Amino acid sequence: MSLSISVFGLGYVGSVSAACFASMGHQVIGVDVNPAKVETMESGRSPIIEASMSELVAEGHRAGRLHATIDSTAAVLESDGSFVCVGTPSLRNGKLDLSHIEKVAREIGAALKQKKSGHTIVLRSTVLPGTTESMVLPVIEQASGRRAGIDFTVAYNPEFMREGSAVADFLQPPYTILGAQDASHLALLRELYRQTPGKVFETSVGVAEMVKYLSNAFHAVKVTFANEVGTLCKHLGVDAQAVTEIFTSDTRLNVSPAYLSPGFAFGGSCLPKDVRALTYKAKELDLKLPMLESLLPSNAEHVERAVEAVMRTNKRKIAHLGLSFKAGTDDLRESPQVQLVKRLLGEGYEVKVWDQDVSLGRLAGSNRQYIEEVIPHIGSLLSADLEDVLNWGEVVIIGNKSVKKAELSTHLRKEQIVIDLVNLDKALRSDGTSSYEGICW
Repeated sequence: MSLSISVFGLGYVGSVSAACFASMGHQVIGVDVNPAKVETMESGRSPIIEASMSELVAEGHRAGRLHATIDSTAAVLESDGSFVCVGTPSLRNGKLDLSHIEKVAREIGAALKQKKSGHTIVLRSTVLPGTTESMVLPVIEQASGRRAGIDFTVAYNPEFMREGSAVADFLQPPYTILGAQDASHLALLRELYRQTPGKVFETSVGVAEMVKYLSNAFHAVKVTFANEVGTLCKHLGVDAQAVTEIFTSDTRLNVSPAYLSPGFAFGGSCLPKDVRALTYKAKELDLKLPMLESLLPSNAEHVERAVEAVMRTNKRKIAHLGLSFKAGTDDLRESPQVQLVKRLLGEGYEVKVWDQDVSLGRLAGSNRQYIEEVIPHIGSLLSADLEDVLNWGEVVIIGNKSVKKAELSTHLRKEQIVIDLVNLDKALRSDGTSSYEGICW
């Protein structure tokens, strides 16, 4: 059965959700306030850099199943349900900024005034427990003059997509979580996910909201744990990779190897802001959660270790390979690599940056806004010529896995110092082409 879906917000979550729903045979209308994003998707091109997205968007466009518009009212009137996938960034104090969600909720509510049939609103944006029912639902009721549970229904459906593998994660999820006040409100979601593999959990809205935070907080814990253990191993003269290999082989007690390999600091649009939101909520409730409160300071210390490693070289020209927080994406929001470049510039180092996925001309929305606020002059540091950047640098920082080991080895010189933040390739440690140091191995 083909359904008609509108997806509000064409960032990572919204764009991938829209393209994947279209690939499943549904009619999809993407909605965004940014005309450039809308024009890009409406012309059959992906508004984001993400594996398989170009193919899915082009296919959906050719089949006439995937469209985009800035007209939120038309999107609601022409669809059976609306997915809200707008950003919930951090305010300066760590509290979530829900202004985008409130704006979209009002737009959907205003459109419902003109709609005679029922409608399902599904929140996918990451919000703290209680937000859907205490803020989103009342706003829609007020703007529409309609009653929740009778004239329209509201549900929460968290996403578990990782940038770089988001399409695969959407189509092959670890599980699907559907939250609603009443099981009867999940009819549209059941039909949408009818053929999706994996276990489906139908639960309350609050539980669905909290599972997303639990997942992201645990991912942040695992990254921090692995980095701190790797650092300790390094200073004790113990092989961190051997320790990690043995530790992660126990899938019965140690859960899984995901996020448990020592590497660089965590970043991106999810983990930092979600940890902040949880710790801010704890303060509001007068609770002390020492481990969660320690995650971001520990993460920041890992960036400082990279700065100190550069300082120990007594070199001034830094070739930084990889600016986005992980390979395969152009997302620079809260990227620790960006923070590292900013710190090095502040210490007076000369820096050139190469990243095959990052082009300032393609950055849009909150991604561009973040760079303009944090490091506005980054454009003068970026180069698309990997060979030129490598030939110039005295110290080569491997910031993410976007560079291939074969390309790197071709251009490295013996007098150069390599600082590896992501454990790109074990052979780099012993191939003799340059001096090598791992961030925590």
